[in-house]
Amino acid sequence: MESTAKTRPAGWVLRAVAGAHLVAIAGQPVFAGVYLSGDYDGLRLHAAGADVVTSVGYLQAIAAILVWVRVRRAWPFLATTAVAAAETIQYFAGLAGALWLHLPLGVLTVAGLVVLVAALWRRPLEAVDA
Repeated sequence: MESTAKTRPAGWVLRAVAGAHLVAIAGQPVFAGVYLSGDYDGLRLHAAGADVVTSVGYLQAIAAILVWVRVRRAWPFLATTAVAAAETIQYFAGLAGALWLHLPLGVLTVAGLVVLVAALWRRPLEAVDA
């Protein structure tokens, strides 16, 4: 396990943004469930949540670039890019009403982000010696 004193500020920023991203995405199935239970305001909340989740995902990508540049760790950027790409596809599938893609990709995206956030907290984010 890593010592917290070794983690650079860029690593802490990435962890914070990824945590906010996880909180935001956790609301999406709730809002979808509200809508599916007959409360049509749930769809408005789900759409607004999609905007927030996607935006925070892109902010996480920027933070991951900072970690790559400042700490020389590429894996957070690669994993974040995969999640952000899935979210982007998810977003447009939802707009198009392609539920055959939107629902399973939503489950995979939430699971992927949970694994990524856990890895960000478990794996070292200190600088790699050159």
